[in-house]
Amino acid sequence: MSVAERHEARLIWASNRALFALLRLGRVIGPARRIPKLGWVVTDPLLARRLLGDAEHLSMLGEGGVGHLWAQVLGDWVNDTFDGPGHARLRGQARDLFTDTSAKRQVRRVFADAGPALTERLNRGETVDVAEVARTWVGRMVADLLGLEVDESRDDQPYREIFAFGERLVVLARGTMSSTTLAPEVVTEAKRIVEQLTAGVPHAYATAGEERLLGRCRESGIGLREARGLATVLLVAGTETAASAMARGVALLHDTGQQYALLANPRLMPDTVREVLRVTTPAPLIGRHVTARIETSGRTLQKGDRVLMLTYTANNGVGRFDIQRPLAPQIRQLWFGAGHHLCLGAPLARAEITYLLESLLATGHGWRVVRRRAARGVVIPSYAELSIVREG
Repeated sequence: MSVAERHEARLIWASNRALFALLRLGRVIGPARRIPKLGWVVTDPLLARRLLGDAEHLSMLGEGGVGHLWAQVLGDWVNDTFDGPGHARLRGQARDLFTDTSAKRQVRRVFADAGPALTERLNRGETVDVAEVARTWVGRMVADLLGLEVDESRDDQPYREIFAFGERLVVLARGTMSSTTLAPEVVTEAKRIVEQLTAGVPHAYATAGEERLLGRCRESGIGLREARGLATVLLVAGTETAASAMARGVALLHDTGQQYALLANPRLMPDTVREVLRVTTPAPLIGRHVTARIETSGRTLQKGDRVLMLTYTANNGVGRFDIQRPLAPQIRQLWFGAGHHLCLGAPLARAEITYLLESLLATGHGWRVVRRRAARGVVIPSYAELSIVREG
C-alpha cells in the first residue's frame, strides 16, 4: 500500500469504522451480493451506473434512498420534487446556473480575493490549514449561490458557520447505512437545524436576482417551501463533499509527488481534478429503493429491496491516483452518481477544486504537508486539519 493509500485508509477509518469495513468488504464480494441488514451491495461500475439510471425499477424514495431521509425532515412534498415530475422541472429551471462556464465564472468572482490571499500567505512563509480554507470557501460559495446576507464585518466567520450548519445536519445521517428510517428525536433535531439553517432564505427568496438559485426559483414559480428545501439540500450536499475533495486532493498530490508534474504542465489540471474526484469519491456510497422486480446481471432484485452502490470501491478499482491516467469509460463520472440524479452541482465542485489548486500553484512552488489530522465521527471522510507550507 502506497503512502497516499495509507493516508486515505486512515481517513476513512477515523471518519466511520462501519463505512471502512463495508468498503473493505466491497473489495472481495464480487460485482453484486446481497448482504444481511444492508440489502444488495454493488461494486461493479457498469452495473452501478445501469441501476442508477433505471428510474423504472429504482428510486431514491423509500427505504434505502436519500430521498427517504429528506422526506422525514422536510415533508412529503419531497416525493414529487426529488423523484417525480417536479424533479425534472426543477433541474431544467436551475441547469444553466450549473454549467461548466457559469461555474468557473462564479468561482472566480466569489473567490476573487480569497485565492490571491491564499497564494500570498504561502509566499510569506505562513503555514496554511487547507482543510479550514476549503470549509470557509465552500461556505462562502453557498452563501453567494443562495443570495444569503452575511455580516462582512466578521470576516470569514459567517461562512464557517454556514458550513458548520450543514455539517451538523449531515452528522445526523450517521447510522443510516442499514436503514434510512430516522428515530423521532433525530427528526426533531434535524428540523430544528433546518429552521436555523434556512432562517435567511425567505428574505433571499424575495430579493435575490435571477443569477442566484433562489431568485431563479422565485421567477420560475417554484414556491418558497420547495425553494427552502432545495436550499437545505444544497447546503448539505454541496458543503462537506466539496470541502472533503478539495483538502484530500491537496494531500494526494503531495503524498504521490504529482504536484510537480502538475506544476510543470498546468494543462493536466482537468485530468487532475477528475482523478481527485475519482480517488476520493466524497459520496462513497449511493442508496436506492427497488420499486419493481428487476433481473440484471444474473441477479433478481425484488420490490422493496435496498441497493447500496459502493461508488468508492467501484471508482478505486481502476487503480492508484495518477493525474496522467486516461478517462476510464466504465466509470465516467460515477463519483457524481449517474442517470437523472447525476449531481447538478458537479461543474461547481470541479471549478472549486480547480481554483484552489491554481491558487496553490500560483506560488510557482510545490507544497509540503506539515500536519494532518483526520475528522472523527463524520459521514464524509475528511481532514479536520491539513496544514501545508510552500516549498522553496
